[in-house]
Amino acid sequence: MLRPMLHLTKQSYRVFAALAAIFLLTAPAHSLDLPEGASGFAQKPLVKAKKHMIVAAHPLATQAGLDMLRKGGAAIDAGIAAQMVLTLVEPQSSGIGGGAFVLYWDAAQETLTNYDGRETAPAGATPELFLDAAGNPLPRPVAMHSGLSVGVPGVLAVLKLVHDEYGKLPWAELFHPAIKLARAGFPVSARLSKMLGDADINTFDAVARAYFFDKNGKPHSAGTVLKNEELAQTLETLANEGIEAFYEGPIASDIVKTVQSDQRGASTLSEKDFADYQPKKRPAVCVPYRSVSVCGMGPPSSGAVAVGQALGMIEPFDLGTSPIDPSAMHALVEAQRLAFADRARYLADSDFVSVPVAGLLDKEYLATRRSLIDPDRAVEEVTHGTPPNVSGSFGRDATKESGGTSHISVIDGNGDAFSMTTTIEFAFGARSMVRGFLLNNQLTDFSFLPKDKDGEEVANRVEPRKRPRSSMDPTMIFGPDGDLEYVLGSPGGAGIILFNLKAIVAMLDWGLNPAEAAALINFGGTPRGVLLETGEDGDELENALDSKGHTVRRVPMTSGLHIIAVTPDGLEGGADPRRDGVALGD
Repeated sequence: MLRPMLHLTKQSYRVFAALAAIFLLTAPAHSLDLPEGASGFAQKPLVKAKKHMIVAAHPLATQAGLDMLRKGGAAIDAGIAAQMVLTLVEPQSSGIGGGAFVLYWDAAQETLTNYDGRETAPAGATPELFLDAAGNPLPRPVAMHSGLSVGVPGVLAVLKLVHDEYGKLPWAELFHPAIKLARAGFPVSARLSKMLGDADINTFDAVARAYFFDKNGKPHSAGTVLKNEELAQTLETLANEGIEAFYEGPIASDIVKTVQSDQRGASTLSEKDFADYQPKKRPAVCVPYRSVSVCGMGPPSSGAVAVGQALGMIEPFDLGTSPIDPSAMHALVEAQRLAFADRARYLADSDFVSVPVAGLLDKEYLATRRSLIDPDRAVEEVTHGTPPNVSGSFGRDATKESGGTSHISVIDGNGDAFSMTTTIEFAFGARSMVRGFLLNNQLTDFSFLPKDKDGEEVANRVEPRKRPRSSMDPTMIFGPDGDLEYVLGSPGGAGIILFNLKAIVAMLDWGLNPAEAAALINFGGTPRGVLLETGEDGDELENALDSKGHTVRRVPMTSGLHIIAVTPDGLEGGADPRRDGVALGD
């Protein structure tokens, strides 16, 4: 537990118009790939409330969470109800077959706790998990869409841990909205239908194929009412019997049988792996920026460290009053490029690797990294630095991190806050369905190669019971008086680091409100160059960055930022216009 430090006064933010376009990214260490596809851009209004608020990735999930808040539930109660509904209505992104990181703020005790519900590798996993007989990496689609990629899911365990500490409503009650919807049916969203249409039906196992596609092999069209009786029964079991019914007994057994017999690639995952799974409390990583403290998830996540590094590097720069300022954009993307280079070398599960978090965030070290930023010209080749107090050797990780992920932000009537980024990894996970829910393919966030080209062991290599590196970064920002000012987070694979940083700078430096910050054009620097969201809004920026020597790639960047701001007049919420999410409150 941790008392955040160094913070900024509450303020009202100026209205600033900034719109953008659509779709996404992630990476080897040097580039970013496309995890979840674009499905359009629909501007969302700024939502205001006095008492409580939730922002989640689907209107039905947000409503379920709000219903719990109206019953006097805590932030965790709303988050659980929303997650159970998301398992049903946004199955491509998260669910009980995946994992999550949770940041929880206890306003009365002024404590902030990080909870790690990341998936774990089986005890039988080896560093060669994703290598073929000749020692070459498996084709990524082969690895992703098979039992090999499935880790022990952690989302239920971590939610139960937080609920035991902070929940007010009965555990079983939090499942009722999802159970009711699963039985009655829900209308397939345009986004879900499009993502099914973009996916190869042959990558789904028979059970998932029968659920998501009609008898002619066509994806269910938008508006189709889809029921899921198997999921309803699973959720009823979990509601009545608790998470023990998931980690021991028939549910665990069915998952194990599915992945061990997967003809696309069999796993060593065992029932003992399930029984032994434990969520963990981790120290939050808090970094000073301007007069605030930005707090997020540390290892096994790289999110807070990478965001913290970028903030530390850009703090002395004048970022102006507008995100359209070419000098500000240049400084931001160069800092991101340097942070990603360090991320590829040093970040992994700290239970297995001595991750130099303090060294990577050291002010003097960041000053040396900042000195590499030429205000007039992009650095041609970005490499990692050597932070203080590094122990051991670190090879360069070239992992592509995909992002079938979601985010939930909540503030309850007592001022307690819940920020959870939750995932099954790539869209539709391993594309295996058990008892009405999809299994994750999270293990492909490990490095496929245990050593780099120089023979150095990669920190993020596969090891038994290890948690793969993540970019998920549920975030909270505190003012100089220690009061909570923002709750935020986003899906997007390695793009989470870019999206969160964009939102933080947009609100703190450019005065945007949560809705404007979420809608703002997406951009980001990688060691190989700059990603800039497609759409006419970015043409001027592209030209400006090009003039400074950046290699600019225009791609749809599908963030899913969900932000709540605490203002003198109450709460303000914004949902990303690139996805289905909404903000609701009273």
